[in-house]
Amino acid sequence: MDEEIDVTRDGETLRLRVRVEGGLGGEMVLTFDDITRLVTAQRNAAWKDVARRIAHEIKNPLTPIQLSAERLRRKYRSQVADDVETFDRCTETIIRQVGDIGRMVDEFSSFARMPAPRFAPEDPAELLRQAVFAQRVADPEVAVHMTEPLSDAVISCDGRMVGQALANLLKNAGEAVAAARAQGRKADGGVSAVLEVEDGRATFIIEDDGVGLPEKDRDRLTEPYVTTREKGTGLGLAIVKRICEDHGGELKLADAQDLKGARFCMIFPLQNSTPSDAPPASQR
Repeated sequence: MDEEIDVTRDGETLRLRVRVEGGLGGEMVLTFDDITRLVTAQRNAAWKDVARRIAHEIKNPLTPIQLSAERLRRKYRSQVADDVETFDRCTETIIRQVGDIGRMVDEFSSFARMPAPRFAPEDPAELLRQAVFAQRVADPEVAVHMTEPLSDAVISCDGRMVGQALANLLKNAGEAVAAARAQGRKADGGVSAVLEVEDGRATFIIEDDGVGLPEKDRDRLTEPYVTTREKGTGLGLAIVKRICEDHGGELKLADAQDLKGARFCMIFPLQNSTPSDAPPASQR
């Protein structure tokens, strides 16, 4: 008899396949196989196909919808005499929502068709500086703290992809702080960005003063379309994890140590630890 069970330890859920066999003397033999990675890989493959289909079917009508709303606003706004404010609000809502859907579809496409990384020597400190600067500009309401000077190091990576992963984590952290404030908490700690270099690894550490991570099924947050946010697609952390793995690294989720929210660690081997032409983890 074969059965699959879930076992949770320290916030991590493992999927185990249990096989029960009986001996001739009436004894029973139980074997346990950890199939967590296999199940995750199967889910990811299935969701990639879903993402491709969604991106294709949804994106086609978005441009004509947006252009139609803009044309209506240009042509008929001057003819609306009694309630221009409502007319403007409606057309702006259509255009804004189309833009939101478009960005969501772009996330689907990014997850479904992520390119293989192009490895080159990169300065992780500079990658972090660029991502922090962009986040500060995008969301000035949430402070992002970064202590200089950052550690000197070189990693072999695709700078654009690692920058995208950092941007995703910083954006998530900022949204978590905003959510905590919406619940009535000050969350004055904002977001913290740190680079640690030791033991042949460069680790980007992003902490926030936000709402934190759930205790149950925390490890599943890196799976596609699993999210705790009302308007989240559940693809941000899935993309970050994929980028880390394709670079021979890993993504770790935990509770914040210095703040009250979440802690995300992106770990990459230093250049002298992994050849620059090393294949992505998904191709090994």
